[in-house]
Amino acid sequence: MHSSDIARRHAFAQEIAREAGAIARRYFDAGDSIRTTEKGVHDLVTQADLDIDRFLIEQLRQAFPDDGILTEESGGGAATRLWVIDPIDGTTNFARRVPHFAVSIAFHAEGRTESGVVYNPIRDEMFAARRGFGAACNGRPMRVRQTRDATDALVDAGYSLKRPVADYVALVGRLLEGGFSFVQNGSAAIGLAQVACGRIDAYCELFLHSWDVLAGLLLVEEAGGWVSDFTAGGGLLHGNAVLAGTPAIREPLERILPPEITGRG
Repeated sequence: MHSSDIARRHAFAQEIAREAGAIARRYFDAGDSIRTTEKGVHDLVTQADLDIDRFLIEQLRQAFPDDGILTEESGGGAATRLWVIDPIDGTTNFARRVPHFAVSIAFHAEGRTESGVVYNPIRDEMFAARRGFGAACNGRPMRVRQTRDATDALVDAGYSLKRPVADYVALVGRLLEGGFSFVQNGSAAIGLAQVACGRIDAYCELFLHSWDVLAGLLLVEEAGGWVSDFTAGGGLLHGNAVLAGTPAIREPLERILPPEITGRG
């Protein structure tokens, strides 16, 4: 795919992410008017999710009619050129008016993610990365932290209902026994963006869908970090475990975490 075609999509993704964020902000500021529906246990969708999903799909179909689209709310399928979208990552936070959520847009072409955008409308932070061109927040280059010791490292340990509660408890236990500190903030997209910009040192979760993480994983890569092979074994369409962080703590993390998340046999 020609570099100029990717550049055009990367710029467009940032434009529509900002517009989508404005929709989310209007709902968020309205407070009690946020209506929620349960898709499953602790799995919410709001009218804002649906409105933003519809807006993004319309914009992308008009601009790039030959590209495929995969979203959390509308589904989709495989395509050589595929937009992977989460209209609001961190819906539970959003529904409770916790200001920790984001619009996530990734462009995946010919087997790899070429563009990733994560926009937090509350902080007005536009995290963006294009493969081979680095990562930035509001235009300022980002680099991961240079933390070298587990006892200085902060890990965002995401919780997935796709895995037994006991597995999450065991994951957190391994982190604490390994000397790491952890948080759980409820948005994988923002968690990965915060790894990329050096606020935290790693992100891990036992199961996520591609719309949650593709954009954020590219942010970490382009900011000098390392990431697990999320798309291995059909992860693009079916989901996978996630591990990403600053390089110096890779070995201690992989040593203590289960093979399911490290990818090591």
